[in-house]
Amino acid sequence: MQDPAIFVLASLADGEKHGYAIMEDIRVFAGVRLGPGTLYGAIARLEQRGWIQAVKTCSRRQPYRLSAEGSQRLKEQLALLGQVVRTGTRRLREA
Repeated sequence: MQDPAIFVLASLADGEKHGYAIMEDIRVFAGVRLGPGTLYGAIARLEQRGWIQAVKTCSRRQPYRLSAEGSQRLKEQLALLGQVVRTGTRRLREA
């Protein structure tokens, strides 16, 4: 599964980050390299949905943070992924 939105939400779960830091974090924890267009497209969609928020800053780099709604959405998606992993693992053992 390589949905950039869930990767961005997971990256922001431990605190605010700017775009490049999000991209590098995703590369490290998921082994997935998101291009700038993919990353910033996902950031724009997540911001429109209210799942992440831009943080006011004087820096030229724009940090983002997870909103309460984004945190809830991430929890829901992780629970679903956990169910998929448990089902797939069980079925592999039975095969």
